[in-house]
Amino acid sequence: MTTLQRAPARGVRAAPNRPVISKLLGISWVNAGWIPVLSALALTLIGIFAISTTQPSLAARQTAYAAVGLVMAAMMVVPLPALIERWSVRVFVATLALLVLLVAPGVPDAIVRPRNGSRCWIDLGPIDMQPAEFAKVAWILASAWWLARAADLKSRLGITLPLVLTAVPVVLILMQPDLGTALLFFPTLLAMLLAQGARRKHLVIVVVTAALLAPASYPFLKPHQRARIDSLVAQIVGDERYTRTIGFQGDRARTLIGAGGVFGNAEERAGALVKFNALPEEHNDMIFVVAACRWGLLGGLTIIGLEAALAVGAFWIAVSTRLPFGRLVGAGVGAMMGFQAFVNIGMTMGLMPITGLTLPFVSSGGSSIVASWMAIGLLFSISARDARAGSMMGGSARRGGDA
Repeated sequence: MTTLQRAPARGVRAAPNRPVISKLLGISWVNAGWIPVLSALALTLIGIFAISTTQPSLAARQTAYAAVGLVMAAMMVVPLPALIERWSVRVFVATLALLVLLVAPGVPDAIVRPRNGSRCWIDLGPIDMQPAEFAKVAWILASAWWLARAADLKSRLGITLPLVLTAVPVVLILMQPDLGTALLFFPTLLAMLLAQGARRKHLVIVVVTAALLAPASYPFLKPHQRARIDSLVAQIVGDERYTRTIGFQGDRARTLIGAGGVFGNAEERAGALVKFNALPEEHNDMIFVVAACRWGLLGGLTIIGLEAALAVGAFWIAVSTRLPFGRLVGAGVGAMMGFQAFVNIGMTMGLMPITGLTLPFVSSGGSSIVASWMAIGLLFSISARDARAGSMMGGSARRGGDA
């Protein structure tokens, strides 16, 4: 005996069979957020394998940090973007308090232990936390909150206020000192201002002013920071006097990148080359060198392509979202991670001064990869809910047309 099923009434669309999680969270699994997610995942795996070339124990630790980052990214998908927007200023203030703690006088070394002359980490016992990494994400959220509400961005005063808001974390990070991280904020702010419709002539004035003031900051840099700039200039003109001193790291980096050839070297040989050349910080800001030595030109181009895809995916979300806050967050995350990758890879190739800036998702570092994955989770949340809203609007329009 056949069971008869009642057909839906004419003009009434059957409800789609959506997964339970999608219904609970109100998201759509088909969205542009997968572009940065998959790019970041591929970069994370490449980073773990690259670190294992010379530091197997650090690779295992990086795997654990990556797992924590994935969990945090998933947690960022749960709350609505509107809720995150509401709390963004408070989170930013909390990260500023941590930055103040790093540079405040009288803080015991048991809490903030200086390393290589820098006070960038808070000692949490078994692990260390680098507040500047989380401050980057918190600043993007707070700036997006403020810019989404600003009504006078086309005036000079309207641009001045976001610049002041940005200068606060930049000054605190420079006091650590961490020049590389501080360099990321203003290019990111320019991208967010452009996304919000600020006048281009005002942005040009900001860029030109920054370019003119940059040389004036040279006397205020630390001696080793000035020496790195001097070594880059010397390397460009063919002067090798810094090759065995401050320019040693850059010289070894270029040598090892060339040793990778087109197809790279076997793992043992690549590890031996890196150790024989005594490349400093090979697992951290010089990880692109290790990857290029192991996987050659093809491996280097793969990393560059994935970093570019991540930034393009974030910009795609910024362009396609209907929410001003989501548009600004997408532009901010895409600009910051894209510029950071550009600077890191450029300094390993001798195109920019070495600043100690890490390569997103590839370099070793717990705070860096966790904070970066949190930003990716936020991008996915914005894109998934925007796609869900778009499909619901489309469905409503179609039902209205049937009526």
